[in-house]
Amino acid sequence: MQAQHLRGNLELLRQTIKQAAPEAQELVSYQMPAFKYHGMLCYFAVFKDHYSLFVSPKIKDAFTDKLGAYKQTKSAIHFPLKSQIPVELVTEIITFTAMTNLEKAQAKKPAKK
Repeated sequence: MQAQHLRGNLELLRQTIKQAAPEAQELVSYQMPAFKYHGMLCYFAVFKDHYSLFVSPKIKDAFTDKLGAYKQTKSAIHFPLKSQIPVELVTEIITFTAMTNLEKAQAKKPAKK
């Protein structure tokens, strides 16, 4: 696989995440690119034979019905290098994760008297 193709797909993954959660902060964590929005949103990386999107296991489990075509680990979804990045699915996962993180953050705030 050509390095330019890999970089292009990683950039597509990054842009998809940024568009789904525009207020998220980009950072590097665990030596991987990541996004944070009221807690960790996701990590992503390219490996020998796949791209990985790392989300919390609870988030991944919420999308079990839509992830059947992809290999998975406890907290990662693997997208094969030879296939297109599923932009709509990634957008849906990131949007859901951002909403979940925001709801958790708002629930932790003490009520004003």
